[in-house]
Amino acid sequence: MVRIILVQQCVTVSTKIPKQLKEKIKKFKIKPSKILRKALEDEVRKREIEELKEEAISLRPIFEKMNMEDIVKGIREDRESR
Repeated sequence: MVRIILVQQCVTVSTKIPKQLKEKIKKFKIKPSKILRKALEDEVRKREIEELKEEAISLRPIFEKMNMEDIVKGIREDRESR
């Protein structure tokens, strides 16, 4: 059996918030690290998708010039060679 252990490096990110907000976070026993981590991950994912969409749009002229039959043929040949 092979065990793979992934060690993820983490860094600290800080921000300033109003004192009232900090008090409410404490009052409601909110764990800001989980919420902030999720919000940052969601924002990064959103921007990665936007970036990919822009790349796809810029590649559209190239794809329009490609012959669909040649693409399908290439995929089939690749699958058969496995």
